[in-house]
Amino acid sequence: MDMVTGAAGHIGNVLVRELLAGGSNLRVLVLAGEDLASLKGLDVEVVKGDVCDTNALEEDFRGIDTVYHLAGIISIMPGYKNVLTRTNVLGTRNVIEACLKTGVRRLVYISSIHAIKEPPHGTTITEICPFDPLSVLGDYAKSKAQASCEVLKGIERGLEAVIVCPTGVIGPFDFRVSEMGRLILDFINRRLKASVKGAYDFVDVRDVAHGIVLAGQIGRNGETYILSGERITISCMMLILESITGIKAPSIEFPAWLARSIGVLATPYYRISKHKPLFTAYSIDVLKSNSQVSSAKAKTELGFTARSARESIVDTVNWFKEQAINGVEVNRMNGKYCHA
Repeated sequence: MDMVTGAAGHIGNVLVRELLAGGSNLRVLVLAGEDLASLKGLDVEVVKGDVCDTNALEEDFRGIDTVYHLAGIISIMPGYKNVLTRTNVLGTRNVIEACLKTGVRRLVYISSIHAIKEPPHGTTITEICPFDPLSVLGDYAKSKAQASCEVLKGIERGLEAVIVCPTGVIGPFDFRVSEMGRLILDFINRRLKASVKGAYDFVDVRDVAHGIVLAGQIGRNGETYILSGERITISCMMLILESITGIKAPSIEFPAWLARSIGVLATPYYRISKHKPLFTAYSIDVLKSNSQVSSAKAKTELGFTARSARESIVDTVNWFKEQAINGVEVNRMNGKYCHA
């Protein structure tokens, strides 16, 4: 039997589907009271708990062969350092301890491309670049870098583990509506009035899930694998959405410096209103960062492949459309969809 922590999230629920399709027996760890719509109808054993509860983790991990550790907090907002550290860093440390104490055969830790120290523009990001909490951008990236370093320490203590680092994840089964999912929804519901100048590497969630399974099965102990897709500009993404929906892409494109300034000024509003921001200073910095990423190692060693960004965007739009037609509750959809 295998274990997936953070199974109800975007990558998590798609990974569960991928593992089940391959014949795995699964136990999944979710928070008490967590929305489990993304796992509805899936044949898994659900246990409710928290990666910060060490005693419960040891009990949950007994009899487990491979742990896929995804549980964590993602935040593009400033001011969440303590929460990020507690869950992403200390929670990962607890998972490592539980694996070591219960004899789990292998841990697959899902880190992030943001956890890797970014080289100068013009230099391709590969697994040679280190995890460096002091050099990465933002509290979220720092927490993922620290957690990745915890895994490396665990390996030194005898833990068998691999680390995977996806780039910007997009794709269907986005029940909780990720940042990019919300941008796509805002576009197709005609709420997006402007775009931002910038680019990033985006990878399909289904390809990430498959890459994670491959890492668990044949990844070399102690190795890190980058799972990247295709680098595209935000304006290109808007044009792809225009071509598949018939909705005109925004004609206004904010320069990065202006969008960043707006993000800084809007942060207090988002914090008070508790609305999720479409962009912040951090997310604009990401779009300005070096996004020349290589997944050559994962392709060579694991057989990893990635579909085009266009295919991912088309499938995401169609998935949101299906949810609206079937009356499925998806955050921020408001029952609206603009048919192509």
